[in-house]
Amino acid sequence: MGFEPPQRLARSLGETYGDAAAAEWLAKLPALADEALGHTSLDAERVMAPGGRSSLVALVRRPDGSPAALKIAPPFTRPDLERDALAHWNGWGAVQLLDEAGQGALVLERLHPEVSLRSLPEAKALLEAAGTVRKLWVEPPAGHGFETVAERTARQARAMAPYLQGSDSPEASTGAAATSAEIAALTAAALAAREELVAAPAESLLLHGNFRQGKVLAGDRAPWLAVGPEPLVGERAYDLARLVRDRVEDLVAASSGASTARRRVNKLADSLDLDRERLHGWTLFRAVESGTRALTAGRRQDAELLLEFASWL
Repeated sequence: MGFEPPQRLARSLGETYGDAAAAEWLAKLPALADEALGHTSLDAERVMAPGGRSSLVALVRRPDGSPAALKIAPPFTRPDLERDALAHWNGWGAVQLLDEAGQGALVLERLHPEVSLRSLPEAKALLEAAGTVRKLWVEPPAGHGFETVAERTARQARAMAPYLQGSDSPEASTGAAATSAEIAALTAAALAAREELVAAPAESLLLHGNFRQGKVLAGDRAPWLAVGPEPLVGERAYDLARLVRDRVEDLVAASSGASTARRRVNKLADSLDLDRERLHGWTLFRAVESGTRALTAGRRQDAELLLEFASWL
């Protein structure tokens, strides 16, 4: 199966896991794809592009001619955890796991990758997203290996710490619109919110971990199904927080963006019977964490959007 790894995949893996680790795995990817196809006698149709940020996805046919999707992810992204979560959901609200095709390779139900919730009007997309994500919030399997919200966010908090230093923060060379002092204040507020939230955990459910409109695709078995989980265990408000800032570029461009963002927090919390303050806190933390990570990677425009959104909260 000859192909060039999608540029978005190569860029994202390097940013998140380091250029050396990404390059080593990407060099092996064509051989891994051939191995996975042969492992379960799959016929490849095409590689999805731009595709995902942490895995290669190819549209394939199974031996009986039925359509499927082959997903291949590097071991450092823990594809085994995605496998375990999908197996536990067993198609309820999420794409169905059909088979494994060797190490790090999953054969999945084929959805319609060109049709996500982002193709719907905003109000309808948020409604459908809320209905989908609530299906995923179940008790985790016994003896699971998923990390907790506290563990994942502790690692993220350590990476954010340099931005507390004001003028000495790593953003100084990026030319970001926000001043170092403003970024330091936002970072301090986000870290304080996290400390308060993890000190009094609300619940311990299986979460998607990276839920947003683009992670919900149209299907045949069900109208909408979630894909691409980065599963962990914790409270629902953490999972919902990423959804709050969906279409952030539209929010920032609108004159009513700030008030709309705050209303969205309250509306989503109320529709799913969550505590507004906990959703507010996790939304702030996750926006600032993503913003500072974008600064570190040199993605100035993304960082500016995320940090402006965070400042409204």
